Amino acid sequence: MTENKTKEVSNREVKSDVFTAVFSEPENAAKLYSTLSGVETSPEDIDITTLEGVLFLARKNDLGFTVKNRMLVISEHQSTVNQNMPLRSVLYYGRTMERLLGNQDLYREKLIRIPTPEFYLFYNGVRSVPDEKIWKLSDAYIAKTDHPMLELKIRMININLPVGHRILKECMPLYEYAWFIERVRTYKKDGMSRDRAIAMAIRDCIREGIFADFVRKYGSEVENMLFTQFNMDDALAVRYEEGVEDGIEQGIEQGEHRLLIRLVCGKLRKGEAPEKIAADLLADEEEIARICEAYVASGPDEGAVYDKLKGGSETERSLK
Repeated sequence: MTENKTKEVSNREVKSDVFTAVFSEPENAAKLYSTLSGVETSPEDIDITTLEGVLFLARKNDLGFTVKNRMLVISEHQSTVNQNMPLRSVLYYGRTMERLLGNQDLYREKLIRIPTPEFYLFYNGVRSVPDEKIWKLSDAYIAKTDHPMLELKIRMININLPVGHRILKECMPLYEYAWFIERVRTYKKDGMSRDRAIAMAIRDCIREGIFADFVRKYGSEVENMLFTQFNMDDALAVRYEEGVEDGIEQGIEQGEHRLLIRLVCGKLRKGEAPEKIAADLLADEEEIARICEAYVASGPDEGAVYDKLKGGSETERSLK
């Protein structure tokens, strides 16, 4: 694997949520890996390989990086218990390796050297789960064998602040992230709206010097990241509670699209240009252009924009 190809992949800047933004900083990724592995790691050893995506679309991992081109770390952070993470990680690994290897000839006889992969899941949901657990791909196999020919293991770590996993004591960026999320949840439990809880947590960070550098660096982006993150949490919680299986993928896709429309409309009302909106939201420029055209045609109402993109309101479509 060439260094240039690794750099080409690692230079993508993915900031769809707070966790990704924090640990896409090589310094924080190095501290995280040092804690996980016990091996001293410096920021210069880290190359970010996180897969690109828009908001919380499927098949985008939260964090990926290589360490000295020797280790490949693929990780997710989630607020729900998803036992399909080993299967999803197989897909993440395949897509990541395609990008890392580039055009190298897989059919040549000489062995291609690749980084050793490691898989992690950082859990910060409200359900009670062990402080640590190993999930295996083979758990999902219909036909069980003693020695499956394909196996993938994920180390799930509960990073909720009250759980007190040792990793929070040893990795300050992870502790500060857990503290920040816990503070938002506390304010929500006290009856505050989500937006107010986020604003108060950000204020507390600055006052108490926790997460302060991150908040100052990303400014108002932090609120957008948390808005996206907590909307995803709410969407998954509703899906879990209702036990809906049919139409789940379609429902999530529609929810993502509505959220994207809401964010775009909000930025358009502030007078931001479509190109800047696409860059800020890491969104496809053609999709942003479609939303902008619908915004001009329908006015600033987000529901009207959504209906316009879907070919009219439900009533209008029923009459066609």
